[in-house]
Amino acid sequence: MNSKTQTRREFCTQACQAASLAALAGALGTVAPACGSGGSPTDPGFTGGISSLQLINATESNGTVVVDVGPSSALATVGSAALIQTQARFLLVGRTAQDAFSALTAICTHQTCTISGFANQTYVCPCHGSRFDLNGQVLAGPAPFSLRQYASQVANDQLTISL
Repeated sequence: MNSKTQTRREFCTQACQAASLAALAGALGTVAPACGSGGSPTDPGFTGGISSLQLINATESNGTVVVDVGPSSALATVGSAALIQTQARFLLVGRTAQDAFSALTAICTHQTCTISGFANQTYVCPCHGSRFDLNGQVLAGPAPFSLRQYASQVANDQLTISL
């Protein structure tokens, strides 16, 4: 600042700017922890200790996706899950019983991030920490809606997902 004496108007302008910046910084400080990863396990956005789902490439044809779920597949055991990638989309697939699977869109309903985390039978969005059960129901936000579920059937170690 130069040695010139400030006018009352200049002082008020600078004081208001400083107060506005302080208020903005305070507001961002209360919003950012809820949307970030890390933090405490009790925070809604906590993603520490979450494993990334194994990626499986699959082909989409005539409104169906076929995925191998045999003994060498990431989906071979009950309780396992994987992220399926086709040319057009990402899907979450979880094995819920020996002959039952859940197939969901992998696009989070909060801000369309691809869900790629999985822990304790829960899908976790890496962007803002939304959590979904194996049926796509929201367990913790900020996601406002459940994930879209697709019909699926298994035969001869092949899972067919109808889109």
